[in-house]
Amino acid sequence: MNVLILHAHPEPKSFTSAMKDVAVDHFTSAGHNVLVNDLYAMNFNPVGGKGDFKSITNPDFFSYLKEQIAAFKTDGFVDDLKAEMDKLLWADFILLNFPLWWSSMPAIMKGWFDRVLALGFAYHPAESKFLTGKFRDKKAMCAITTGGTPESYGPDGENGNLESVIYHINHGTLYYCGMQVLPYFVGWRAHLKPKEVLEQYLVDYKKHLENIDNLKPLY
Repeated sequence: MNVLILHAHPEPKSFTSAMKDVAVDHFTSAGHNVLVNDLYAMNFNPVGGKGDFKSITNPDFFSYLKEQIAAFKTDGFVDDLKAEMDKLLWADFILLNFPLWWSSMPAIMKGWFDRVLALGFAYHPAESKFLTGKFRDKKAMCAITTGGTPESYGPDGENGNLESVIYHINHGTLYYCGMQVLPYFVGWRAHLKPKEVLEQYLVDYKKHLENIDNLKPLY
């Protein structure tokens, strides 16, 4: 299996980064091919715009979506963006590893999806989405750290139910492109937990990864 890990945390010593390392060790030890996209280390540019394209079809009025689909038809994406698209095509399993910031992924990861999941390449509203999505042969999963407790993200939690909070990622992005979205793993309130709790989180996370073949997709 080809595993693409999208990692978004600026600190290599963070617990989020430790979760990434556990995933790398697990999949590598199991004989899978692993590629880590450490977005901060790559200094990935999250801002989509005219620079995504080798040329612009309409210089008088820039439409990002129209330029995306034109570039898809003519191989018009710039080389560094095309390389990211090739990574996605290569992957059988995509693991999103990130801290929950303002109820979402960090901007650098959101920008990766904005730019890489281009119209035509990753989806087309009239032709390929959800069950007919282009990436329905791929699986994806979120591995998250939070500042809040399980209770604060529970059914009656003040932060909102976590499944609802990240619905826009799981359903609106991954499943929209056809991916089979597996149940997420969470390291709760990792920045305040003692060492022994964090170590247990990593043990539990490894067990979660060992069981991914038995996990039922969310949608």
